[in-house]
Amino acid sequence: MDMMDKLQILADSAKYDASCSSSGSNRKNKNNGIGNGSNCGICHSWGADGRCISLLKILLSNCCIYDCKYCINRSTNSVKRATFTPREIADLTINFYKRNYIEGLFLSSAVIKSPDHTMEMLVQSVSILRNEYNFNGYIHCKTIPGCSQELIDKLGNLVDRLSINIELPSNNSLKLLAPQKEKSGILEPMSYVSKNIKQNKIDTNRFKTSFVPAGQTTQLIVGATPESDLKILKLSEGLYNKLSLKRVYYSAYVSINNDKNLPTLEAPPLLRENRLYQADWLLRYYGFKADELLDASHPNFNHILDPKCDWALRNISQFPIEINTADYFTLLRIPGIGVISAKKIIKARRQFLLDFEALKKLGVVLKRAKYFITCKGKYFDKVYKFNQNFIETNLIYQERNSLPQPNFKQLSLFDTLQPTKEDKIKCLTGSL
Repeated sequence: MDMMDKLQILADSAKYDASCSSSGSNRKNKNNGIGNGSNCGICHSWGADGRCISLLKILLSNCCIYDCKYCINRSTNSVKRATFTPREIADLTINFYKRNYIEGLFLSSAVIKSPDHTMEMLVQSVSILRNEYNFNGYIHCKTIPGCSQELIDKLGNLVDRLSINIELPSNNSLKLLAPQKEKSGILEPMSYVSKNIKQNKIDTNRFKTSFVPAGQTTQLIVGATPESDLKILKLSEGLYNKLSLKRVYYSAYVSINNDKNLPTLEAPPLLRENRLYQADWLLRYYGFKADELLDASHPNFNHILDPKCDWALRNISQFPIEINTADYFTLLRIPGIGVISAKKIIKARRQFLLDFEALKKLGVVLKRAKYFITCKGKYFDKVYKFNQNFIETNLIYQERNSLPQPNFKQLSLFDTLQPTKEDKIKCLTGSL
């Protein structure tokens, strides 16, 4: 099989992995080297569903010994199989880089023969790039569950980011859909990498060390199993707090295999994926807790309103908030005010009292914020009622009217009440 055939097979096999963003590394170039893994050295582009597609994204191999029921590369599937050699991976990356097609590499793999054997091939691939070709560009690599700590150490000192995908949000789901994998085989390597990253930050002050400088990520599949949004979000919150993960990615389940234990979906649950990304941003940058956004009586996100608006309506007693006196973290809880606009508000009001026109100039999304704030003690001129039903009705009306109208012919991945263009931009910029 020639290189192009392998590339077609293994690039296509890698498309279901969402956890390949490239920000956060500070790897410098060295003498006679090529590439740069610093923040400004990575080019980003975004797919229609918001995923980062800036890296050469391939598998080392799709020849897997496991039979995970949800995976296209499961051992019992009749699909074309291919495996790159470490040298082919390195040559392919360098050739693509020199042609200015890519700025970095995202390398994963199915499990060939054993976890350790696969990890050894990944280490060899990256070692050739770093040590023979002097490639200092961004590299994100997958840790294979069940591999030895020695191999994790070797790979972690070569790459910018490591990730190990949890995939399924509970132990019961793992036993049902991926019985050959064990929870401990996933969480223990994640914990080990997390401890080493923390230790590396301490050692950096004394020695020139570089262990996974861009941090660790993981991925969860959404919709393959019956867990609620609350269950998934609580898991993510625990990973951020206990393991200091850089990012949790959510991937809408795509129905590609037939199995009695898998749901039959007409389309991937993209709206649910989008809501989880929005909530994830609220956890990481807005000071929210999972138990605030969802609870046992409200275990899943609203299909029409984003998580922040939904939370605000269920906690209407905390509003309205006076824009000229609220502290930074209170401002972040107002729908329509994001991290950037909250900082601008704090800075601007040192000079003068803000009104609604000033807020609009600062980038506040007034069509949402106006229902939850006052300026100089006054409501927005058209907000003549302050109650939950009035606000909810108007917000839902806005959401429905922001969707593509039936009179216009337009290509879209989303049906009615699926994420709008504005939703996807908010998900990426954090302006909720």
